[in-house]
Amino acid sequence: MKINPWQINFEYINTKIMNRQNFIKKGLLGSGIFAASAASARIMKNDIDEIEPLEALDADAVHYNSDQLENHSVFHKATSRGHANHGWLQSNHTFSFANYHNPERMHFGVLRVLNDDVVAAGRGFGLHPHDNMEIISIPLEGDLEHEDSMGNQAIIRKGDIQVMSAGTGIMHSEYNKNNDQAVKFLQIWVYPNQRNVAPRYDQITLDRSQRHNKLQQILSPDPSDEGVWIHQDAWFHMGHFDNGISTNYKIKQAGNGVYIFVISGSINVEGQELETRDGFGIWDVSEIKLTATSADTEILLMDLNMILN
Repeated sequence: MKINPWQINFEYINTKIMNRQNFIKKGLLGSGIFAASAASARIMKNDIDEIEPLEALDADAVHYNSDQLENHSVFHKATSRGHANHGWLQSNHTFSFANYHNPERMHFGVLRVLNDDVVAAGRGFGLHPHDNMEIISIPLEGDLEHEDSMGNQAIIRKGDIQVMSAGTGIMHSEYNKNNDQAVKFLQIWVYPNQRNVAPRYDQITLDRSQRHNKLQQILSPDPSDEGVWIHQDAWFHMGHFDNGISTNYKIKQAGNGVYIFVISGSINVEGQELETRDGFGIWDVSEIKLTATSADTEILLMDLNMILN
């Protein structure tokens, strides 16, 4: 049964809950963002801030300092990220998000959110809404269970890439499927280049051996290209490198910038040393060189439109 998530009726919610007791139970044990009682079909909202709507931004939302402008780059040390501790959720925010407000880190081009999340065993985000955002989830450890108002039910694991085009609006939940281990994943939000598109869900499983000592494309704007696709001029790649291995990356579209996030190990990008969980953005370049400076170095490279539409 598919519905317009912004016209959800209580009859649907009541039926959904009565048939999915475990789904609701986990939602309540997690954030309980939006939960409905089978008896009253009443929607309740708590005060957790991880999924509050983001403020609107424009092209002048970030003011880089003179050194950043001169070098066409920004460096975000892992230890400088915002942190939220909700007990069941530990979240590090590269960009301004929820209670972490940093006017110097509102976005990098169309990249708005890069959250590094750890969800405790058996816990998670209850049913909650999104609209007009491209949302990408990349599991790093454990199993993340997903349900949404389009009728999708799925589990994503390391090696999988999940994407949602929220468009006119969706509601979904995500929680740790396992009761004996945490789940770790990257949650990424990208502004779309089209508003109010039809909501869409997709996930794929990739052969991780294809990123050994090279970059594997995991996302693009083209449905027929490698990886998942989104409504934006963006290309994502992941790479897993041995110490000393170098690779060159050519920017896909003139005017795009590149943001690199180090998942593990360390790497040198155009003279900038990056360590685990550091982030580095660079623009006004056509090609960059990357050299792993430790064994078992894994990175996420995001080639992004720098203009907010």
